[in-house]
Amino acid sequence: MTVLISGGSKNGKTGLAQDIAVKLSGDGKRYYVATMIPYDDEDRARIGRHIAERAGLGFDTLEIGTDIARCLDGWRNGTFLLDSVTALLANEMFSSSQNGNADPGAFVRCRDGLLKLARCADNAVFVTDYIYSDAIRYDALTEQYRETLALLDRALAEVCDTVIEMCAGNLIFHKGGIAL
Repeated sequence: MTVLISGGSKNGKTGLAQDIAVKLSGDGKRYYVATMIPYDDEDRARIGRHIAERAGLGFDTLEIGTDIARCLDGWRNGTFLLDSVTALLANEMFSSSQNGNADPGAFVRCRDGLLKLARCADNAVFVTDYIYSDAIRYDALTEQYRETLALLDRALAEVCDTVIEMCAGNLIFHKGGIAL
């Protein structure tokens, strides 16, 4: 089964994703695919909270910030929780080698890697942030990032069995369903 969970930042998506991944995996292997590359103390604190939240849940952590299909190298059997598509895209689009420009190949690399994970894993749960719907206009680079994230989320929503939006702690099922 494949599940996409979207919603606002710090809205409980990761906790829901963990619950779903544990349920889907049963007694099987569980992999937490951590995509955030920490750059400051706030990032490190967030990572620390996520590690503490999943303590005792039986996840093996795979820290993969780019080239996401690598998470399948040697680990195809099991349930994968990827947190998050948002961080993965930022890592791919804005690597230090881009000198402040967006990498034009980031979308294809992310899309192809995410779709491969969705097709090849026993189960996959994807977490993303719904940051592209407000009416504010940002600078061109931010708008490009938001648009690219929306395109990635659409590609995942198309192939996932279940698509859930978290809004103010409420679950909105846009596709499929899962007993929680």
